[in-house]
Amino acid sequence: MSGVQLGVSRPTSGPQASPELMLRVAQDAERAGLGSVWTNERLLRPTRPIAMGGPGGPVMDPPEGFACVYDPLEVLSYAAARTDRVALGTSVLDGLFHAPVVLARRLATLDRLSGGRLLAGVGQGWMAEEFEAAGVPMSRRGAGFEEHLRAMRAVWGPDPVRFDGRFHHVPECEIGPKPVRPGGPTLLLGAGAPASLGRAARLGAGLTLVVFDWDSLTGMIETYRAAAREAGTDAAGPVVVQVNGAVTAAPLDERTPLTGSAEQVAEDLPRLDALGVAHVFWAMPEEPTEAVAAVAPLLAR
Repeated sequence: MSGVQLGVSRPTSGPQASPELMLRVAQDAERAGLGSVWTNERLLRPTRPIAMGGPGGPVMDPPEGFACVYDPLEVLSYAAARTDRVALGTSVLDGLFHAPVVLARRLATLDRLSGGRLLAGVGQGWMAEEFEAAGVPMSRRGAGFEEHLRAMRAVWGPDPVRFDGRFHHVPECEIGPKPVRPGGPTLLLGAGAPASLGRAARLGAGLTLVVFDWDSLTGMIETYRAAAREAGTDAAGPVVVQVNGAVTAAPLDERTPLTGSAEQVAEDLPRLDALGVAHVFWAMPEEPTEAVAAVAPLLAR
């Protein structure tokens, strides 16, 4: 039996999204014994083609899933009040669109309300239109994102809090509530490029990765762990894998990792165990109301 925790995304965008369905998926996941439920963040859906992945990327029409995305922290707070055990994850929040003190306090609040069940996945964003709407320059990515994370870590630390950086300053003060665990909730960084993998390693944070193929997934995890050893943070955080696909009723003749029938996906899970992956979740189920039922059989394999 695989040791990796299994999870599903919640339907927080698009025409099927509703408070009732979002709550149903979270409660069904907990009753079925799944380990986690996940949300993501999008500020807006542009009405013109965009550069996917950031400047220089392929130009295409924005996916329909970028429309009408419910705020992830409010959605998870709603679930926290109506569940008891299942972990509550973000993959990912766009950290730079929020002041670090405000975001750190919101995350700490959710962590306390859920009894320490928060898995806080944070990324730096990539869509130029969102940076424009948030009033944040895209040049803030990289070093500015790392400073943002360090400022949040300071807020989660013991009082008195003080932080002085290039972009953010927190005068000596008291800030609460503090997260359940000292140092903050489980922090996961959305990553892929070597620089972002190294950033996560230096900070002792975990990773949330999208799987496209086994070679690239293995390479990213190995790069991250090597960077953690070099930085002296061997106890870096957990690795979470997001599958942009579904567990299907029928087998697939051609498939990407961790997609296809339950039997096909079960054959893939030992590879995640070998890589030390803590959580895997499916982000694009064929039918949101059936997502938990599709994944649950894997618990016995």
